Amino acid sequence: MRTQALATAFNTIVTREIRRFTRIWAQTLLPPAVTMTLYFIIFGNLIGSRIGQMGGFDYMAFIVPGLIMMAVITNSYANVVSSFFSMKFQRSIEELLVSPVPNWVILAGYVCGGMARGLGIGLIVTLLSLAFTSLTIHSLPMMVVTVFLTSALFSLGGFINAMLATKFDDISIVPTFVLTPLTYLGGVFYSIDMLPEFWQSVSMANPILYMVNGFRFGILGVSDVNPFVSLGMILVFISLLAFIALKMLARGKGIRH
Repeated sequence: MRTQALATAFNTIVTREIRRFTRIWAQTLLPPAVTMTLYFIIFGNLIGSRIGQMGGFDYMAFIVPGLIMMAVITNSYANVVSSFFSMKFQRSIEELLVSPVPNWVILAGYVCGGMARGLGIGLIVTLLSLAFTSLTIHSLPMMVVTVFLTSALFSLGGFINAMLATKFDDISIVPTFVLTPLTYLGGVFYSIDMLPEFWQSVSMANPILYMVNGFRFGILGVSDVNPFVSLGMILVFISLLAFIALKMLARGKGIRH
């Protein structure tokens, strides 16, 4: 296919994905905004006033980067897994399979669609946080690169989950039993310096810890891990998941019978 045709196919997928989640904004955009506002009120104002400072910052300011990343992670993942599995369930995925669109264009289109929702929610949560605390950006490049790469990573994860899923229950297993625990234990609400040495070592095996701390470094300038190590870890995971997703597409895993 020519470059223009590839661009048209890519833009079509991305545009459809964006229209999909904006059309049902009351289900996709509003709930995360309400949930994060409750987090700000309960953990930031009520509990944070008793905790005081963490990492040299007010507790509210400390948790804001983590809450933004939590919103980006869950929504990037949810958008792709729900959209692609719905196409499988409705058998409209066959239209893509018989078209001359390369697998990498299909994957890139869905990933960018997931990123659009994840980053959009991240922006909404960031604007909401300004009503509760003031944010000063320590390193804009680190902040932007970390949030974009993290959104891409979990969009890829959602794509793989959707390909493996055989029923609607399967697309809720990973968010419920994997993403949620890892996110809560990924340093969103605390610094791992507070943990005993053994549990600090255990926490280092949590990939979300690197993403949260990389983003926190970009905003506040503090991190429990080296921010460049964080970026390296994210890039490794993106490469791995992209390779797996393309292999699965090539074999028709879960989409060809």
